Amino acid sequence: MQKKYLIIYHDLVKKIQTNVWPTSTMLPSENELRSMYNTSRETIRKSLNLLAQNGYIQKVRGKGSVVIGINKLDFPVSGIVSFRELANQLELHAKTYVIALNHSYPDLMIREKLSITSKQKVWEVVRTREIADEKVILDKDYFNDAWVPTLTKEICEDSIYNYLENDCSLSISFAHKEIVVEEPTKEDQELLDLDGFSNVVVIRSSVYLEDATLFQYTESRHRPDKFRFVDFARRIKGEN
Repeated sequence: MQKKYLIIYHDLVKKIQTNVWPTSTMLPSENELRSMYNTSRETIRKSLNLLAQNGYIQKVRGKGSVVIGINKLDFPVSGIVSFRELANQLELHAKTYVIALNHSYPDLMIREKLSITSKQKVWEVVRTREIADEKVILDKDYFNDAWVPTLTKEICEDSIYNYLENDCSLSISFAHKEIVVEEPTKEDQELLDLDGFSNVVVIRSSVYLEDATLFQYTESRHRPDKFRFVDFARRIKGEN
């Protein structure tokens, strides 16, 4: 016989999929669900945890559980895709806002990330990305100016990669990425719509040209309810 928390889980999934609780609405509270299904709070929590693990809800501190699963956007991990390219592919209603554009000598952390000296300048670009009228991504990009001689606000609002590849003839080839979950910083809270969200997904990328020259370091900070990060993996048969 199927365990009760699984029966409740499948019933909740069905209700979410049939828009009894549409995306961005709150599920009933644990107490309300306990009464609805005539069960213990522990059983309800097991069902909710399974919903969260499978991408149907996001638990929001102080509020409860918000429905998110069916409208998450697939964000590729292994590829190098600009936000403009992703927005066009997914036909998103999206906007980019340039918060900062600086050409200066970077601090030690950025010098180490780009493997440059204190005498080299970088372009620092800080942008927020808005999807469906909510600011859900904070992108912080740093470019070695030996390879990126100039940037403008107009270029940054449109597509930096389009400019680099078509106007500067750069061949962007590969990237090393790290994905972690962190608590929001003060900057995240000021620049993103994070009301109630206690975590952000952070992708840190070192990006290389075709000749293996490191020219860009990026920190992309995502609100967790809007994206799922996907990859394609192929097993290569070993000899053992």
